[in-house]
Amino acid sequence: MTELLPIYSLADAKTKILLRRPPDETEVTPAISKRLEELFDGPVTPEEAVRRILTAIRDGSDNAVGYWTKKIDGVQLDALYVPEIEIHEALDRIPQKVAEALQLAAGRIENFHRTQAEHLTDWYENGLGQILRPITKVGVYVPGGTAPLPSSLLMSAIPALVAGVEEIIICTPPQKDGTVNPVILAAAAVCGIKKVFKVGGAQAIAAMAYGTQTIPRVDKIVGPGNLFVTLAKRQVFGVVGIDGLPGPTETMIIADESANPALAAADLLAQAEHDVLASAILVTPSRNLAKRVQIEVARQLEHLDRDNIIAQSLSNQGGVVIVNGLVEAFEVANEYAAEHLCLLLEDPFAWIGEVKNAGGIFLGEGSFEVLGDYVAGPSHVMPTGGTARFSSPLNILDFIKITSVIGLDHDTAAELSKAASVLAHAESLTAHAAAAEARIQE
Repeated sequence: MTELLPIYSLADAKTKILLRRPPDETEVTPAISKRLEELFDGPVTPEEAVRRILTAIRDGSDNAVGYWTKKIDGVQLDALYVPEIEIHEALDRIPQKVAEALQLAAGRIENFHRTQAEHLTDWYENGLGQILRPITKVGVYVPGGTAPLPSSLLMSAIPALVAGVEEIIICTPPQKDGTVNPVILAAAAVCGIKKVFKVGGAQAIAAMAYGTQTIPRVDKIVGPGNLFVTLAKRQVFGVVGIDGLPGPTETMIIADESANPALAAADLLAQAEHDVLASAILVTPSRNLAKRVQIEVARQLEHLDRDNIIAQSLSNQGGVVIVNGLVEAFEVANEYAAEHLCLLLEDPFAWIGEVKNAGGIFLGEGSFEVLGDYVAGPSHVMPTGGTARFSSPLNILDFIKITSVIGLDHDTAAELSKAASVLAHAESLTAHAAAAEARIQE
């Protein structure tokens, strides 16, 4: 097996763990390729598989959703929706401490986004302005494959609620018995969400984008998912809005000699636990720290449940990158544009100004990434795959449309119409010019 948490030079890392690929070029495992061949009666790419599912559901609605749910998930569903009473009762079906943790997380997430909302406003001045209006219908995808993720429901739905979205629906994969994990339903209950559908994968994205007899068509789809969910979101973009194309999760840690190797190792292991495709990368100028973290990773791994997933992730997607100094470390970080950038430095606040591209910055050993996953406050749905170069974490702006307002007085309109007429003639659009000239004459 490949070395657990390999150590790379910067040059080698750029050709391996720092290399970025778009979703349609993501390499799938032989097991996934075999499974696709079984499902589609022949070899297909993930993108083609998603396209077939979307086409079937656009034409066949509920029946097609049920067909693909049975074929992919092995679950025969009597109904796609979860009754409201089952959602409300879920809070009593889970341990009290879990319910209390959900309430705590929900409160902090709501407070963070309400603070953001206080700085957004309508305005109108000198005949120009803007109005802010929430999106009407939003669909939230909540993963539930290898592990249920109620935190993703909170992190996606609460910003939409704060923004004033009128209708929010949840799609999440069913368990083998045809039910939804009660902790996910409890999270929905905490948010006051009444519409939950037990549908996962590309078929869920298709149903929310096109609408079926049971699942309503939405205006925007948000929430993380696996490769097939991401490819489906990309293919339906334009029919609906999307929050982005979140791929496998990733953390980059920049650390100096002051860092505690046991804590650095714990943070890398926590990230790698998500998925075999998750990336957990340490960037440091200290080879001594690199070796100590490597030893700690191996020691701590022995006590973790998802050790096989973690080992694959760290060996193939993760590692340590040795750089010449912290300045070069931040150059690497800005080029990589990590979803989570963790600064385990003697003075992390002093380096914030060096960060240009990151989904979230975690300052110091006390503000570790796991807190961001659950209870810190900002949404943990953050840009991956290098998209932090041009996109942001999920926030209330994802659920608000800005409408421009133009209400010029007659004199201003007449004066501006002269320039508008000139530009219209330059573009050979004589009807445009005539409309402008009519205002001048008026």
